[in-house]
Amino acid sequence: FSFRKLWAFTGPGFLMSIAYLDPGNIESDLQSGAVAGFKLLWVLLLATIIGLLLQRLAARLGVVTGLHLAEVCHRQYQKFPRIILWLMVELAIIGSDMQEVIGSAIAINLLSVGKIPLWGGVLITIADTFVFLFLDKYGLRKLEAFFGLLITIMALTFGYEYITVKPNQEKLLQGLFIPYCRDCGTPQLEQAVGIVGAVIMPHNMYLHSALVKSRQVNRADKREVREANKYFFIESCIALFVSFIINIFVVTVFAEAFFNKTNADVNQVCANSSSPHSSLFPNNNQTLEVDIYKGGVVLGCYFGSAALYIWAIGILAAGQSSTMTGTYSGQFVMEGFLNLRWSRFARVLLTRSIAVTPTLFVAIFQDVEHLTGMNDFLNVLMSLQLPFALIPVLTFTSLPGVMHDFANGLFWKVAGGLLILLVCAINMYFVVAYVLSLNHLGLYIGAAVLSVAYLSFVAYLV
Repeated sequence: FSFRKLWAFTGPGFLMSIAYLDPGNIESDLQSGAVAGFKLLWVLLLATIIGLLLQRLAARLGVVTGLHLAEVCHRQYQKFPRIILWLMVELAIIGSDMQEVIGSAIAINLLSVGKIPLWGGVLITIADTFVFLFLDKYGLRKLEAFFGLLITIMALTFGYEYITVKPNQEKLLQGLFIPYCRDCGTPQLEQAVGIVGAVIMPHNMYLHSALVKSRQVNRADKREVREANKYFFIESCIALFVSFIINIFVVTVFAEAFFNKTNADVNQVCANSSSPHSSLFPNNNQTLEVDIYKGGVVLGCYFGSAALYIWAIGILAAGQSSTMTGTYSGQFVMEGFLNLRWSRFARVLLTRSIAVTPTLFVAIFQDVEHLTGMNDFLNVLMSLQLPFALIPVLTFTSLPGVMHDFANGLFWKVAGGLLILLVCAINMYFVVAYVLSLNHLGLYIGAAVLSVAYLSFVAYLV
C-alpha cells in the first residue's frame, strides 16, 4: 500500500460522492430527522453501503474496459433499446438537475433575504456552466480540487449546525446501529424509502465509470489493473464516509431540534424572534413539515440568523457542486449513447439547456414556499430510472467477454442481483405510494399502462 499512489487515484470518488450530498439528499435527510427522529439513521448507513458496492462495480467497468457505462451500452445494445435507455437516463439527469438548481436558487433566495426570486437564483446558477468550462480547461485536478473545496464548505456549515444544536449522542448511536423503528407508521416508512431513493442515483453509475478513465492505467498489465481497482475502491470508501458524516449532521440536527414539533410551536418561536417568515407556519397542531427552505427558516428562528445563513451557504455549496457533476454526467451519457464527437462547449451547452429549461419554467410559475410536492415527484422520477443503470452495470461487469479475468464471480452476481432487486423493490414501493396519494382514477389508469411498458423494458434488460 502506498499513500502516494492513493493520492494519485484520489479525485473521481469525491466527484462521485457529491451525488450523495445534493439538495435532494439534504431535503430527504432533514425530513427523515423531523418525521422519525434518530430512528432511520441505520437506513441511511445501509443505503450508503449499498451505494458503495454499486459504485465499485461502475468503477471496475471503467478501469478494466477503458470505456464508461454509456459507451459499453452503445456497443452491446441494439439501436432501439439503446435510444430508450438513453432517454430514461436523460430523464434521471434532468430530474436530479432540477432538484440541484432549485436547491441553489433557494439558498440564494435565503442569503438575499428574499430579494432575489427563485427564477433569478436559477439564472445565477446557470452561470456555473461557465465556471465548469473554465475550470475544466485548466485540467481535471483543478476541477477535483474545486469540488474538494465545496465538500469542505458543506462539512463546515452543516458541522456548525450540528455543534450548535448538540444532538443526543446516545440516541444517535442507537439509531445508527439498531435496525429497528419503534412506533413507526406510514410517514416513517415513506421517509425510509425516500432515503434509499435519494442516496442511490442512476446517473451516478454512468458518471463514476467515466471519471476513473482520467487516470492512466496499462490495461495489458493485470497487476496494474488490479491495483487501480484497489485504490479507486479505497478512495470511494473515504469519499462516501465523508458524505455519510455530512448527511448524519443534517439528520441529527433536525431529529434533535424539530422531531414531534407542531406548526404552532414553530410559529410561536418565529414570532418571538421577530422572524419575517413566521407566516410560513400556520398556528395549528399539525406536525411540522419542512423542506430545505423552511428548514433554514426554522433553524434561524430557533438558533439565530447565523444558523439560517450558514445553512444557506451549505445548501448553495451542495447545489453548485451537484449541478456541475450533473453537467459532467449529461455530457458522458450523451456522447456515449449517441457516439457524439462535438466540441466540449457545444456538448455542455446542449446538456445544460436540456436540464435547465424545465427548471426555469418551474421557478417562474412556482413560489419558493411550495416546492416540496415537486421534490417528491422528482424523487419518484429518479426511482423509476434506477433499473436503467443498475441492471446494465451488473450485466456488463459479469460478462467475461467484456471484463475478461475481472468479471464478477458467483458471489458478486448473486449479491449484486439481490441488492439491485432490493433497491428496485423499495423504489417501486415509493412510486406506488406516490401514485396512490394522487387520488385520481385517470392517473391510476395512465400509471397502469405506463407500468406495463416500463416493466416490459426492464424485463428485456434483465
